[in-house]
Amino acid sequence: MVKNVIKEQQHYDIIIVGGGMVGATLACALGGSHLKIAVVESYQSDFNWPEGSHDIRVSALTHASQHIFENVGAWQSMQKDGVSAYNKMHVWDATGQGQIHFDSVEVAQADLGHIVENRIIQKALQKRLADFDNINLLMPVTLESLQYMQDNFIELTTSDGITLTTELVVGADGANSWVRKQADISLHSWAYHQTAVVCNVTSSESHQNSCWQQFMPEGPLAFLPLADGQSSIVWSTTEDKAQALLNMDEQLFNQELQMAFGSSLGRISLSSERGAFPLRLRHAKNYVKQRLALVGDAAHTVHPLAGQGVNLGLLDAVVLAEEIMRSHKKKRDIGSLSTLRRYERRRKGDNIAMLAAMDGFKKLFSNDFAPLKLLRNRGLNLADRLPLFKNAMIKQAMGLSGELPHLARPLL
Repeated sequence: MVKNVIKEQQHYDIIIVGGGMVGATLACALGGSHLKIAVVESYQSDFNWPEGSHDIRVSALTHASQHIFENVGAWQSMQKDGVSAYNKMHVWDATGQGQIHFDSVEVAQADLGHIVENRIIQKALQKRLADFDNINLLMPVTLESLQYMQDNFIELTTSDGITLTTELVVGADGANSWVRKQADISLHSWAYHQTAVVCNVTSSESHQNSCWQQFMPEGPLAFLPLADGQSSIVWSTTEDKAQALLNMDEQLFNQELQMAFGSSLGRISLSSERGAFPLRLRHAKNYVKQRLALVGDAAHTVHPLAGQGVNLGLLDAVVLAEEIMRSHKKKRDIGSLSTLRRYERRRKGDNIAMLAAMDGFKKLFSNDFAPLKLLRNRGLNLADRLPLFKNAMIKQAMGLSGELPHLARPLL
């Protein structure tokens, strides 16, 4: 899917480092413009997966994210490869009687969102990139250096010694962002001392197109519905427990999972390999510098308990695209601080609010202090009986309220 061979030296208006979900979305949002764009990805994509298999990494997409993909022309391809709408969500505290339930009918929507495999999202976006004459996907290409050349442009050098120059570099290269490190942008960060174990399972009872999430002292356990009746699980637990879960044989793992989750979905059986990733909160002190911007996990990572990480990143991408196009149409410098700070101002406050909320939930539900357990269980039950409050909360989570960028609104 590489669109061209890199010449000895090439100049682009924008170079996006990272061709994953957020970087590719940003490029698609700028597709068809008069800007010449390169997407530089260090890994070669392989979308020839076995028929009937599932990725163990999935994303819970909000309505706002669905609208973004519709507007950039990638959603139809995702639907073809398989998306799973969910219309209910059941959440409860394993240490008490507190529970809350959400139903799309209560907010007059057909669904609450979609569970989509990450590889399906990435395939659709990279396929869409190929439709735009102003975008080159350079893959696999590894970058070795980033240098500011006076105040006019940035020079990037590849491991093959090729030079790329640009007016704007965007770091969309994940939590351990190379671009962020080269730009010497500092992080506010702390470890949760938790690891998320991910895999797919089958169950003897239907998942009912519902998400199921149980809060336990060691971390939340979520079951997310897949299109063929299987479920993707995200089990956040202590680092030692996670390693033990990875090392267990299949039968023992099934027993541990069944004991932790209970019988809501009947008998549960592992149906895939297992993977794991450590959990850490990160937030870049600055999202932008002159001629450089960070989006997605390069700028922030959040606890996965509400599945909001990729949704925040997609909103970053389309807001940055809006600000770039606004400046370009006014014939202003797209890499100037004044342009990039408008993007930072529009996104930073919302991202901080979401990071703080998820951090607060994590601390609240992992605390064994008896009065606090009583308070949170009563709080869940009370919220479940307050439809106006509950509906406002779910609409916010679905991306149906607040000031949204144009591409995050229903199909234009």
